[in-house]
Amino acid sequence: MIVHPPAASAQGRHAYALRVYYEDTDAGGVVYHANYLRFAERARTEALREAGAPHAEMASLHGLMFMVRRVKVDYLAPARLDDSLLVLTESLSIRAASVELRQSVLRGEGVLAVLELQLACVRLADGRPGRIPPRWRQALALGWQAPALG
Repeated sequence: MIVHPPAASAQGRHAYALRVYYEDTDAGGVVYHANYLRFAERARTEALREAGAPHAEMASLHGLMFMVRRVKVDYLAPARLDDSLLVLTESLSIRAASVELRQSVLRGEGVLAVLELQLACVRLADGRPGRIPPRWRQALALGWQAPALG
């Protein structure tokens, strides 16, 4: 059984802690670039689960799931073997069938990578867009909404 580290919501963002394992790195002990996508996926999954809106329930109750439609990653500094990281997730905007998020990967106070992504809510049956159900919309909007700028 896999046990995930505890997560927490603070200051309008969901925080997910993780440790870099050997399997996450290349031969030089640096985290392989694609693994940041895996870290971000785990953080989003745990954020929804903690908010009472797990992916599995959305699929079983509504026949819907979230799919990554677009992702932009800025790599700012490398994570290394055995680093303790924090992935901060915040909602930027929510539409009927999509949500835009920002996820930042930190080591201490230093930002290592920033991911900006759009998730599309789609029907399992045919892959077409579907409206985000109210509980998931509320979890995305209230659970860890980004503070307004300006």
